[in-house]
Amino acid sequence: AFAAKGVVEPLGPYLERSTLIREADFYPEAIAAFRHQGILVGIPQNLSSLVVYYNKALFDAAGVPYPRADWGWDDFVNTAKRLTRDTNGDGKVDQYGLGTEASLQRVAPFIWQNGGELVDNTDAPTAVLLDRPEAVQALQWFVDLQTRHHVVPGAIEEEAEDSESRFQNGRTAMFLNSRRGVPTYREITAFDWDVAPLPRGKQAAGILHADAYFMAKVVKDKQRVWNFIEFANSAEGQAIVAASGRTVPSLRSVAESEAFLDPSKKPAASRVFIETLPALRAVPIHERWVDVETTATDEIERAFYGQASVAEVVRAIQSRVSAHLAGSERH
Repeated sequence: AFAAKGVVEPLGPYLERSTLIREADFYPEAIAAFRHQGILVGIPQNLSSLVVYYNKALFDAAGVPYPRADWGWDDFVNTAKRLTRDTNGDGKVDQYGLGTEASLQRVAPFIWQNGGELVDNTDAPTAVLLDRPEAVQALQWFVDLQTRHHVVPGAIEEEAEDSESRFQNGRTAMFLNSRRGVPTYREITAFDWDVAPLPRGKQAAGILHADAYFMAKVVKDKQRVWNFIEFANSAEGQAIVAASGRTVPSLRSVAESEAFLDPSKKPAASRVFIETLPALRAVPIHERWVDVETTATDEIERAFYGQASVAEVVRAIQSRVSAHLAGSERH
């Protein structure tokens, strides 16, 4: 949205002149997400895939094997079922197998895995395609996790205690999140945990999470701003942030170093974040994509918590989102 308004400084020329960082040193998946109309406007500091965080103690107590790297949708559902339990016999679920937010961000990888698409043209979207069979099937599978299999908390339970808190408190066995949760989860002392890749559908697919540094065009001393951006995205700068645990460095050299893959710090399987990069896809770069996501998520939540059918929310999304994409800018 800022790039479309012309208020951010193109950073491609600065990167080309730099003797400290080079475009070739970054993961291309990260760089590609910050081009607007072919112009590089942001320097990516990190990138992450969506992964499954899991409570090893709950898996062990239930005698359930830890997630395999090649597990599929059925494996995922069955695992969540086995880990959803009434632990005190009062007829109510005390431990859920899975926690996740009900959003377009969370369901998108499964739509792609099923051969579906979010939009008609990723570079210049003019319509959403959530009404196509592949997308509808994936959305129904995702909604079924709560409405049919009941392995995810319902609306009232989620309101009382969100799924991330349940995971931290040891009452949810698996939780979907990007790398950002690691610093918080490292504070957990009651149980051991690790990460696994998303279950795979017809094909492998994940969704890109990334942050970048930008420069406002109105900045007077652009060189000083660039000096900071350049250092923050150098190997030294990214290693500092990587030590927090929050990020997967966008520089290959730092991501493959002990600054990120420190064997003494959780998660033990940090390499999962790197191994899943080739399957990552980004949402469209569009000035009103935030509005698209917000609208779609509102509707997905209704289906996820049993307030409307998937067919109803898909029709609503198709109708409501069209206004956001009308007159779509060309990229």
